[in-house]
Amino acid sequence: MKDYLRYKLSLVFYLLLIFTIPVIAQFAPSAGIQGTTAIHKDSSIFINWATASSVVIGQEDISNPQSVLASAGDSSMAIGAPGNGIVSLGDGGEAILSFDRFIENGPGWDFAIFENAFSDTFLELGFVEVSSNGTEFVRFPPTSLTQDTIQIDAFGSVNPIHINNLAGKYRANYGTPFDLEELINEPNLDINSISHVKIIDVVGSIDSSYCNYDQYLNKINDPFPTPFPSSGFDLDAVGVIYQAPVNIQVENYSSFLEDFRIINGFIMFNLNTIRTTLISTKIFDLTGEVILQNNKIHNPGAIQNIDIRTYKNGIYILNVSNENQSITRKFSLNY
Repeated sequence: MKDYLRYKLSLVFYLLLIFTIPVIAQFAPSAGIQGTTAIHKDSSIFINWATASSVVIGQEDISNPQSVLASAGDSSMAIGAPGNGIVSLGDGGEAILSFDRFIENGPGWDFAIFENAFSDTFLELGFVEVSSNGTEFVRFPPTSLTQDTIQIDAFGSVNPIHINNLAGKYRANYGTPFDLEELINEPNLDINSISHVKIIDVVGSIDSSYCNYDQYLNKINDPFPTPFPSSGFDLDAVGVIYQAPVNIQVENYSSFLEDFRIINGFIMFNLNTIRTTLISTKIFDLTGEVILQNNKIHNPGAIQNIDIRTYKNGIYILNVSNENQSITRKFSLNY
């Protein structure tokens, strides 16, 4: 009888262990601590950075119907290595990054995402998705074991050991890495030809009206609300660790800016909008200096023209935005 009871108790304990693993598990700790997966921006393992960026900005406070959109930075600041500034996505906002070459699956980590957290525990988190065609995206399965009964306030703390597969796990200048091998069985994804990386701000509210969930249906609790211009995930950069050997330029990756081309010294493009809107156009050189800036009313169906006949040979960055969308394209001139 005692042996039978011992067996039943052991079985119950085993089952409890299985079903509570997601609750008691711990993941990699903060940057600088043994066991961390954080990668410094100056690491030699980074061989490339995102070269084009498109963002859709969310509100500063999604729980407030009168809230304005986040306004810190623009999509050009997510291009290149960390240190070019950040673009804040706002609550639920998103950014799509593309690259000169496809990211491919290699041994270990394949790319890393940089946020600008000022400490090891003030963490604003983001979902991460990847695509092989710019249309169908697959999400890394996220885990958040942070308690979800007390709301973390605007300047509260998140312990990185409770976070996995969410961007923003580490402080500024340290990238959160991702391994494409985890997605090897996804039917609509070629893990050796990743053309786009998407980061979606996690709305850190534990209110069921706004909250986001991890793969175990835990509410993801992070600082909320953050009713500031820099609300939400602050994207700094995406670094590439493994890339395809053939140079592949992704041409059409946004539904906002279409038919981008350079003809006879003019940049020409269309905007996919059904209403008249004020657009801002900027061109930067690689030092970050603004060499063109204008604002004008865009009418649906109109072709945009920018005269660049006086520009010298080199690489430039075009940014086009309206009140809630921003798209950045890198282009080169070689007359």
